[in-house]
Amino acid sequence: MSTVTFREALIRAMGDALEEDERVFLFGEDVAAAGGSFKLTEGLLERFGPKRVRDTPISEQAIIGTAIGAAVMGLRPLAEIMFADFAAVCFDGIANEIPKYRYMTGGQVSMPLTIRMCNGAGGGFGAQHSQSVENWFLNVPGLKLVVPATPADAYGLLRSAIRDPDPVLFFEHKSLFNTKGELPDAPAPIPLGLAETVRHGEHVTVVATQMMRHHAMRAADELAVAGIEAEVIDPRTLVPLDYATIAASVDRTGRLVVVQECPNSGSWGATLVARLVGERLEHLDAPPALVGAPDTPIPYSGALEELWIPSVERIVEQVKRTVSY
Repeated sequence: MSTVTFREALIRAMGDALEEDERVFLFGEDVAAAGGSFKLTEGLLERFGPKRVRDTPISEQAIIGTAIGAAVMGLRPLAEIMFADFAAVCFDGIANEIPKYRYMTGGQVSMPLTIRMCNGAGGGFGAQHSQSVENWFLNVPGLKLVVPATPADAYGLLRSAIRDPDPVLFFEHKSLFNTKGELPDAPAPIPLGLAETVRHGEHVTVVATQMMRHHAMRAADELAVAGIEAEVIDPRTLVPLDYATIAASVDRTGRLVVVQECPNSGSWGATLVARLVGERLEHLDAPPALVGAPDTPIPYSGALEELWIPSVERIVEQVKRTVSY
């Protein structure tokens, strides 16, 4: 067991995947010679050479088009879109081409590709470079959406994503790159669609992903002082979603608070609340609550950006309201 950063876990996962399967190759803007804009691919060019680790022009359409063609021909492309926000530039390829190949060919053509994207606010990158865009793809059947929060999850989920026979969008939160955590000496892939209960509690179920998982855990520590024991669940993947684990927790606690770094309208959290209300209303002792961001672009100002991001204090306040309902 060793302590590594989120960044180091990603690099190790990509290196192990490249070493394991010669069909895997990595490409994107500045991923080779520069080691990635966020140094997420550092050292991989030196290990695997320019045929396996390739720089591309600044063209998201070209990156996604190449990934489609390579996957159709039997390779396992690992494409990087530098900022998740730039998925809008190549949205047609991701939403209207990639997820439909297997279906439209009657299973004759698979699409085993992984697209890595850096998402999330907190770095002062402004409205066009700070969004959590997972919700853009929530209504596109055929895509798997992965949202790791720890170094161990980053490693294990990325290994599973690259091995998956279907397309996976893998979101890496920019504010997590330097966070540290334990990684086994021989880490194993983590199955997609398996949530983790990171804290057990009896009074309320709190569901959160990526940076919000860490905020939720700090909030749970504060709530415990006040006598409220929160159960914190990290879905780890939004599609497939481990609904069974979340539902079983809500059945026990009778209360649900979802924390997400995005506006609530049309979000994965709103979808989860709607499903739970529709299927398990009799198990709820209080209305489910969403702690999200305002329906505004993400401010560039550091002070305003901090107010935009759901805080530990907001989570604590909402949980207390839900428990006292």
